[in-house]
Amino acid sequence: MSCTTILVGKKASNDASTMIARTDDGHFDVKKLVVVEPEQQPRVYRSVLSHLEIPLPEEPLRYTACPNVDPAREGIWAATGINAANVGMTATETITSNPRVLAADGLVEYRKPRSSDEPEQPGGIGEEDLVVLVLPYIRSAREGVLRLAALLERYGTYESNGVAFNDENEIWWMETIGGHHWMARRVPDEVCVVNPNQFGMDAFDLDDAFGEQKEHLCSEDLREFIAENRLDLNQNGRFNPRDVFGSHRDMDHIYNTPRAWYVGRWLTPHDRRWNTEFGPESDDLPWCMIPERKIAVEDVKHLLSAHYQGTPYDPYSGQDTGKRGMYRSIGINRTGVTAVCQIRSGVPEPLRGVEWVCFGSTTFAALLPVYTQVSAMPRYLSGVELQPSTETFYWGSRLIAALADPHYAACIQQIERYQDAVATRGRAILRKYDQIVAEGGDHSLLEEANEALADMAREQTLDTLDKVLLEASQRMKNGFNRADN
Repeated sequence: MSCTTILVGKKASNDASTMIARTDDGHFDVKKLVVVEPEQQPRVYRSVLSHLEIPLPEEPLRYTACPNVDPAREGIWAATGINAANVGMTATETITSNPRVLAADGLVEYRKPRSSDEPEQPGGIGEEDLVVLVLPYIRSAREGVLRLAALLERYGTYESNGVAFNDENEIWWMETIGGHHWMARRVPDEVCVVNPNQFGMDAFDLDDAFGEQKEHLCSEDLREFIAENRLDLNQNGRFNPRDVFGSHRDMDHIYNTPRAWYVGRWLTPHDRRWNTEFGPESDDLPWCMIPERKIAVEDVKHLLSAHYQGTPYDPYSGQDTGKRGMYRSIGINRTGVTAVCQIRSGVPEPLRGVEWVCFGSTTFAALLPVYTQVSAMPRYLSGVELQPSTETFYWGSRLIAALADPHYAACIQQIERYQDAVATRGRAILRKYDQIVAEGGDHSLLEEANEALADMAREQTLDTLDKVLLEASQRMKNGFNRADN
């Protein structure tokens, strides 16, 4: 699934929180935000796509998830969440590989039986499964890497994936290599990372991974795997895993690297390299960078909504640059859900995990925060059905985007006011309940807070839908008045 991931270390954020964020860019998947209690977690997991059964540990933790509303079709696809230990996870960023890697360690794909006498061959694990298999059983970001690594080594995967974990202090980024191999790196506290559907890491300390393992982890046979299969393409002793395990395809220059280029130049606008060395089709864009100013949640949302504003490539530009829409935007039409898993510092434990969610195309959607240490989510977020309705945040967001897109210039002012209003009022509600709960210790008030947040979002969404509907209606091609004669 094509997505965009942004990671923000605690020293790079404005409030010393860690943030992992991703657009879940599926095929207009209908999504909802729910809480999964321990008794609802299966004890044997069965994958819909790969027909694989996996026994699960006892005593899972409660966690939030953004699953598909119709799990029977392709499975759960839980996408993202924060568990009761305030550990976040987003899975997955589909990444690229190359034939040398895939020939040496093939993907584990499901195979149907060719006759009634032949058994089926289950596939490995993938995006459908990972949050459910990992998030309920970990108490730190590092533990997330280790649990997923054990599953990969035992069952394999049928796709190449990047996965992020965060806790109060750390972010870890993990990338799969072929069917069973992997590597993971602790994201430095002072940096931001952008990963757009490509193998991302451009540096890795193998000595640390095979030594103290402070900030690097990998498959225990990775060195032998690289050597035996002659995978190392690097010169002068520098190890760049992107060159070894990733791709350099022409399609990357249209679909992937432009997104990293836009985010990088936004985060470091005064770095001359982005004007002299780097362009939207560069193969050597940095995987991580120190932003020139602290990054807030609103900045992450802005970047995940981006469509190359201020460049010749903006598909909504009013100028005919000859380059409009030539690169894949970050904010696209078919996104199911976008989430920012934020783990905060300096607040009581029940207040640390805040999940910011928006549904549909991020360019037109609003980002709403909710507390995660609750037993249920408001119906406006969790009660989504397959049929369109104005009674849920998901469908309200989808309707606004579909109406506003063809009339971008006329509607964008209403969209920006809507996004700012939800963010501003959402933060005000968080501030109110942060103080109440911190002073009084009544954690049950977090569900009341989420209801207040959902009610606010519903009011703002319906109001914006009304305004955008009027703008779109006035611009219908069959408009005609008697005065037009």
